[in-house]
Amino acid sequence: MARNSILLVDDEAGIRKSLGAVLSEEGFKVTTARTGEECLRLLGKKTFELILLDIWLPGINGLETLEAIRRRKVDAAVVMISGHGTIETAVKATRLGAFDFIEKPLSIERTLLVIQNGLENKRLQEENRTLKSRLGQHYKIIGQSIPMKALRQQLAIAAPTDGRVLIYGESGTGKELVAHALHHQSLRKAAPFVEVNCAAIPDELIESELFGHVKGAFTGATGTKVGKLEKADGGTLFLDEVGDMTLKTQSKVLRALETQRFEPVGAHSTVAVDVRVIAATNKNLDQEMQRGNFREDLFYRLNVIPFYVPPLRDRTEDIPVLAKFFIGDFSRHYGQPPKELSAEAVDLLTAYPWPGNVRELKNLAERLVIMTPAHRIEARHLPAGLLKPNGARQDPVEARSLSEARMAFDRAYILRKLEENRGNISRTAEALGIERSHLHRKLKSLKINVSRGSVKTE
Repeated sequence: MARNSILLVDDEAGIRKSLGAVLSEEGFKVTTARTGEECLRLLGKKTFELILLDIWLPGINGLETLEAIRRRKVDAAVVMISGHGTIETAVKATRLGAFDFIEKPLSIERTLLVIQNGLENKRLQEENRTLKSRLGQHYKIIGQSIPMKALRQQLAIAAPTDGRVLIYGESGTGKELVAHALHHQSLRKAAPFVEVNCAAIPDELIESELFGHVKGAFTGATGTKVGKLEKADGGTLFLDEVGDMTLKTQSKVLRALETQRFEPVGAHSTVAVDVRVIAATNKNLDQEMQRGNFREDLFYRLNVIPFYVPPLRDRTEDIPVLAKFFIGDFSRHYGQPPKELSAEAVDLLTAYPWPGNVRELKNLAERLVIMTPAHRIEARHLPAGLLKPNGARQDPVEARSLSEARMAFDRAYILRKLEENRGNISRTAEALGIERSHLHRKLKSLKINVSRGSVKTE
């Protein structure tokens, strides 16, 4: 195991020698420096996990050295040491980014404990950065089509602001992903992202969900509840399917947006918040306003920056890219070797209209990863509804007669069993519960050719 490296900066030779020896015996790799200038020179050449920094140094003092360390964005925990420490000095050191402050004469037990805590804190910070980086990849907007490139450009411009965003698009296009991406790229990314699905919450509960309630506000309110708006304080509130809000709730949301204040249900005092609101809808809000189902004043409050997420059928060049991404992602998730799509399978996916949009493609990718034993996903592995009429399979439901439907089903079922048994006729016949000779006749009638474990269709 690699040893943690520590830089000990102190102008007293005795402390450098004695403390350095103790730390070396404890398994740390120790480098020493006498001045702040020497410390900064060493930091330009080597990397350290933790710095023990005396405040009273010749030349630039410890606090000035700490300021220079932070300006250089050195990724190390810093523990300040002082023989003449004051509360004011300790507070200033902490504000400058020091992890802790220890006084001379040094207690070995106390010093070792602070060092261990500092290293653990650094490890947790690195882990947090890694998780945030992975989260950023999770909310990446994928696609090289013109609409997706334009959408990413809009995101980069709008995300750092507090402007309200209204996201339009059919169900399954990825409106929630866009909302997450906006938050992750915003100045509020360290604060909460709170989602409210306005279509999934009953009318009588949505006000309580948004604004919270006090104990006894209504039947069943056995305790005080903090609402989603308050939970999002400092961060982002995502109102998904905002077009499904009742007019009564719309009125209260409008007032909360205008004042950034609201009253929990049953309360007599207001709560102030600082929240950025992002909304999304699959409805045509212009039509909803004409019908009297959506307030115009709320629409204009929400629609400061409109985003449109196009359906998948309008950006077919993104389908192969998305399919590859999802298949790779699910392969990793299920601990399987990466699978690839055949050219014919890609053509069929691209030709399909995807009424369920990206969500449907993602669900299919998961199904293919789980249910396809082969490394290569061929056209025959795709659901019948995705295949061309003259392809390897026909959808039984779309067959012109009962006999055609039965033949289409038999073909699809036998092909699946052949794949599961890697083209082995005997095992496939056993799985189907028929004689081997019977299976050979079926294969011939269905124009399925099996040669040396390879399955081909005519």
